Amino acid sequence: MAIIDDTDKDILKILEKNSRTPFTIIADELDISEATVRNRVRALEEQGVINKFTLDIDPKSLGYNMVTMIGLDVEPQDMLTAVEELRKIDGVRWVAKSTGDHMIMSEVWTKDGEELSELISKKMGSIEGLKDIKPTILLEKKSEGQI
Repeated sequence: MAIIDDTDKDILKILEKNSRTPFTIIADELDISEATVRNRVRALEEQGVINKFTLDIDPKSLGYNMVTMIGLDVEPQDMLTAVEELRKIDGVRWVAKSTGDHMIMSEVWTKDGEELSELISKKMGSIEGLKDIKPTILLEKKSEGQI
């Protein structure tokens, strides 16, 4: 487990809002040098705290009007195969093995309810060992302040 201090947390909060924030801006905001920010970010990457810098895409801007979280249950012996099959389906943004109400959770983007229905019934429904599919349509998603 990585050991991080308050300065590291502050850097992460800024980068989480916008991973393209220049180190000079972060340095000015935190009243530290740009070299300190650069070195700390490099150390956070080396420790595995920062895995990658990525984009937060607005699905609606690309015509995906439905964002759905889907919980799936499969026969235990089919779980790994089911995860791999789900990853191949267009519209599936991510797949995770989980505990709790469902064995697998997934986020799916579709243009409308008809496309979602087809994806669930034809593509997911054909996966070997699948026992149950529980979709939940997201109405709104906020993603700030995670640290």
